[in-house]
Order: sequence, then structure tokens, then C-alpha cells
Amino acid sequence: MTVQVLLAVLAGAGAGAGLLLLVSGLRRQEAGQEHQGHRGPRGFRGAGRYGPRADRRTPVRITAAVLAAGAVGALTHWPVGTVLAGLAGWFLPGTLGPDHEHARAVERIEAIAGWAEMLRDVLVAPTRLQQVVTATAPIAPAAIRPRIVWLAARVGRGEPLPAALRQLADELADPTGDLVCAALILAAGRRADRLGVLLGAVAEAARAHASVRLRVASARARARSSARVVVAATAVAAGGLVLFNREFLAPYDTSAGQLVLLAAGLVSAVSFLLLHRLGRVPEPPRLPLRPDGGDA
Repeated sequence: MTVQVLLAVLAGAGAGAGLLLLVSGLRRQEAGQEHQGHRGPRGFRGAGRYGPRADRRTPVRITAAVLAAGAVGALTHWPVGTVLAGLAGWFLPGTLGPDHEHARAVERIEAIAGWAEMLRDVLVAPTRLQQVVTATAPIAPAAIRPRIVWLAARVGRGEPLPAALRQLADELADPTGDLVCAALILAAGRRADRLGVLLGAVAEAARAHASVRLRVASARARARSSARVVVAATAVAAGGLVLFNREFLAPYDTSAGQLVLLAAGLVSAVSFLLLHRLGRVPEPPRLPLRPDGGDA
């Protein structure tokens, strides 16, 4: 029995590794095609958007799901348990692991706020707006610097500033970025006497938003830590019973036992879903920018 279980686990590990290599290869090919489609002047490659994109942790989640389902299936021969283990391996790393998406959102908001403050400070001198944007490109915050450099390149080759700013807003895909771009678009065709004050207000509001998100992240981190302890204790207890006291779990070998296991799994899934939604920060609506250079 021990040899069979070991072989099953090794087979699951091999399948997971194969899937990992396959998905990684496909992602690299897609990334290469995307970069070729976004080449700018002098070989500059425009960065991807900040909007919805494929999760880079997908290969890891696939591997975890395959290994979890393979191990549970080999040890218990429970069809419901195998499916639940696979779903847990897929969803739990994202639900209980580090919240990378939230960290990227905070970094992006703070970077946009920093760039708005740079624009405000440079606007003190009597300089054209195109020159101001170009001057801030090399020193823009690292999180958005590639996009600002690409904006300066588009403006430098003669593209109208409003059109370039609308494209920048689409690439940033952030309400704070929409506000900054809308202010610059308005100033590009009109007097910019109050632009510095407006950019300062936008930067202040952005930093306040980032501060709120950080406080929410702190509360979510505590909830995630508690959930990780519960999941780890449950997994250790269940694994111990399967390995050392299989008779105790004999009722789950029946159809009724599988239904009970399914009900318990659904309750657990709903609880983790509520935990995930509890700490979500609703994003403010995007600000649509009209093609005529104004804002809606």
C-alpha cells in the first residue's frame, strides 16, 4: 500500500511538473508576441496594461491542484474528496497567500500620486506642457516609469498630447490616473493657471486612498493568518486520520458519507469566499475621457 501511494504521489508530481512547463512555455510565447506588437520608436517596447491580465501564479496553482487531487485520490479513493482537494489546491493559494494584487494597486496609486506632484513642481516654471511631461519621464516613479517614458516618446515623435494621454489612461487603467490625465488634457488646450493646484489635490486624494487600502490590507493579513492556521490544523488532522486511523473515516467510503463530505466542502468553500470578499476594496469608477479632449 505504501509503495502504491508513493507511486501515485510521484505520478501526480510528474503530471503537475509537465503542466507547469507547458503553461510556462505558452505564456512566454504569448508574452513575446505581445511585446512585438507594442514596439515603440528605437526599439522601445511598451509595457503591458495594468488592467485585467493572466495571473502569473497560474502554473503554481495548477501544480498545487494536481498534487492535492492526486494525493487525496490515492490515499482515500473518495471522488468527492479528490475534487475538493483539487479545488482547494487551485483557490486556497490565492485566497490565503500574499495579496500581490493589492500590493501592486497601492504601489500604482502612490506612483501616480508621485508623478502628479512632479508635474506640479515642474509647472512652476513657464514651460510648455509637452516639455513638462518629457522632463518628468526619466525620474517618474519606477512603477509607472515605462509608461511615462513611452508617453514622452509618443509626444516627441509628434503625436498630439491629448491622444497620447488618453492612451496612457487606458494603459494605467486606474481612476487616479484618469484624473491626472483628464487634468492634463484640459490644460493642453486651455490655460493651465490652476493645473498645479489641481494636480496637488489629485495627488493628496490618491495618497489618502492608498493609506485606506494599506489599513484594509493590515486587517486582511490578520484574517488570512487565522485562516491559514485553521486550514493547516484541519489538513494535519485529516492527514493523520487517513494515515494512522483509516477505520475512523470508514463512513465516508459510502455514498451517504460522500454526500456529507460534499456538504462540508461546500460550507468551507462559502466561508472562504466570504473571507475573500470581506476585505476587498471597491474601486471607484473609471473616468471616461472623450475623444474631443475633454472628460465626461
